[in-house]
Parts: sequence; structure tokens; C-alpha cells
Amino acid sequence: MRLSDLQNKDVVDVKTGQKVGNVIDAEITSDGNIVKLLIYDKKGFLSIVKSDETSISWDQIKKIGSDVILIDRN
Repeated sequence: MRLSDLQNKDVVDVKTGQKVGNVIDAEITSDGNIVKLLIYDKKGFLSIVKSDETSISWDQIKKIGSDVILIDRN
């Protein structure tokens, strides 16, 4: 799987069912392992109102599907 395969997938919290945002980037170790995903969430009309960035550690990811990534934020 490539990082480009993860980008723009919806990220959903399995406990709340709410969309957290979309993958825009990743933190990768020198040996090529993904440590964190950077998630971006646009809020408001045309993202003028507010935008949030958050990171999700790799161990919070429960399932990667074709359109969605399920996470457990604890």
C-alpha cells in the first residue's frame, strides 16, 4: 500500500461513528514504517470557517477499507 492510497480516505471513529477528517500526510520512520497519520478536517462552508489538523498514531487504526479508515481514539 502506498501513502497515496491512504490520502483523501475518510477517517471515522468507530466508537462515535463520526467522521474525523481525511488523511493528508504521514510521519514515517527512517526505515519506512508509518508512525502517525496527519488528518485534516474542514469545517464550515468552503472551509472558510475553520479547519483542524490532528494526528492519529498507527496503533489507533483498526481497519483500512477501500473508502474509509476506522480508528479508535480511546
